[in-house]
Amino acid sequence: MGNRAIITTQENFENNGIGIYLHWNGGRDSVEGFLKYCELKGYRNPTEDSYGWARLCQIISNFFGGSTSIGINTISNLPSGEYCDNGVYFIEGWEIVGRKFFDNCEEQACYPLNEMLESIDERQPAEEQLGAYLMAEEVDAADLKVGDEVYIRDWDGNVKIVTILDFGDGRIVNGYDTTGLPYANIVGGNLGKDNCNNYIRDKRVKIAKRVA
Repeated sequence: MGNRAIITTQENFENNGIGIYLHWNGGRDSVEGFLKYCELKGYRNPTEDSYGWARLCQIISNFFGGSTSIGINTISNLPSGEYCDNGVYFIEGWEIVGRKFFDNCEEQACYPLNEMLESIDERQPAEEQLGAYLMAEEVDAADLKVGDEVYIRDWDGNVKIVTILDFGDGRIVNGYDTTGLPYANIVGGNLGKDNCNNYIRDKRVKIAKRVA
């Protein structure tokens, strides 16, 4: 009994690489939620970096708590995908790009994505939860104004709110042309506009509060 699935890549599947086994919550709606949550956290691409696989396992394990609902191993040492309820998911980055052993089956669609994301978030350690960031409005960074408060992620995937102080004046900082880039006191210290880490280079950002 279960709602089983394997998450891996096409290359890993064909070459006995790493895969993640889910005994429960293997439906597409759950798997897409786990992947999207990792994307929102800004975790490294699992198809290019082993840290991405570790983070995906961390998020799923936190969701289940202490149990035997998740396994990780080489493909040949995992339950055969042919006998998993939901077969095998092939991913690239944080997207599902293919399936195996799931022909002519109806996809599970019990959990709306936003509800799944909130459920995943609630089960993460309090200091690592995304909270209001999850449902915050996303806007073009080019439309920001001085005084707007926006969410940013740090190197570890945690989020904080910073206030837009100004926009780049065209100086080149660590090889980046700062022309028009929103600027905030992200890393602190006295370097200000001369610290490339204080510039928001994403084309779209999540807004916490607009200026009047």
